[in-house]
Amino acid sequence: MENARQVLSTCMGKLVFFCMYLPNPATMKYFIWTMKKTIIEAKNIFKSYDEVKAVVGLSFSVESSKCFGFLGPNGAGKTTMMKMLYAKALRDKHHESELSVLGFDPENHELEIKARTGIVPQEDNLDVELDVMQNLLIYARFYHIRKKEAVKRIGELLEFMELGDKKKAPIRALSGGMKRRLLIARALINNPELLILDEPTTGLDPQVRQLIWDKLRLLKQQGVTILLTTHYMEEAFQIADTILIMDKGKKLIEGNPVTLLKENMEPYVLEIIDKKEASKVKGNGKSGVRHEDAGERVLYYSKNVNELKKMAGKLLPGTHHIRESNLEDLFLRTTGRKLNAVQ
Repeated sequence: MENARQVLSTCMGKLVFFCMYLPNPATMKYFIWTMKKTIIEAKNIFKSYDEVKAVVGLSFSVESSKCFGFLGPNGAGKTTMMKMLYAKALRDKHHESELSVLGFDPENHELEIKARTGIVPQEDNLDVELDVMQNLLIYARFYHIRKKEAVKRIGELLEFMELGDKKKAPIRALSGGMKRRLLIARALINNPELLILDEPTTGLDPQVRQLIWDKLRLLKQQGVTILLTTHYMEEAFQIADTILIMDKGKKLIEGNPVTLLKENMEPYVLEIIDKKEASKVKGNGKSGVRHEDAGERVLYYSKNVNELKKMAGKLLPGTHHIRESNLEDLFLRTTGRKLNAVQ
């Protein structure tokens, strides 16, 4: 009994000490949140700009140390949803709408979220009048990082993004790929728990894109949660644990990329690039073969690759190929092949 009293007394003492140093309710809320694994929780989110409904009843959640990818045509609402996460845009007042990022509501705790978040915008907003080191030092000041610590951190980040020899390089002298990597390094200056990337590899060559993918995988292994929008289906397939395809502000489908492909697409495709040749197999009525017109191409999807090979045997060489279905096939099947008003 005496031992039990001592244990209880010790626990109470620690609780009192803890409460003394967490007087702020927001800080207490964050401490409680850190014991959970959900980084972002969005329920029934709406956002309108006058008559335009940018986001309509969107719900999703993002788990710790995972990569969550938003996919959708231009104007689908991806960037708008991202901006609401760090209060650059505020969600509409709507019944049963809730948004929690790192345990905080962005509408009321913008600074708490930004302090723990790194953001890589779609546009390049580096200061071209400064060199690489100066850009990052100024950014470090926003987070009240002391210069000695900032210089050490910047050196590590530049090495991590393979820019170690560019510390004194003027921004104008950097290639497009270097600038994108520098933007990612800048977003990591505050050692964020959440990294938000808007089209991180747009316009980059394959080598740089692969390098950035490798770095994002390493960040996940280090416990960083990643949220990204991208138009590169292969990018989403390579690094996203979960994807959400949306259009006109609404969620169409969500899940693991591999699982979504297995559940929603036939595994094989006969792609015919000559419509005249396609007429040789059109209307064969093959069971288990699905047909899609895609402009100047014709696509036949099937679970049976041998059936597609028989069909291909009737076609001239160089007018077709058989491949595995991919995320782009799923994307187009889900969102449609016609362009919208903003594309």
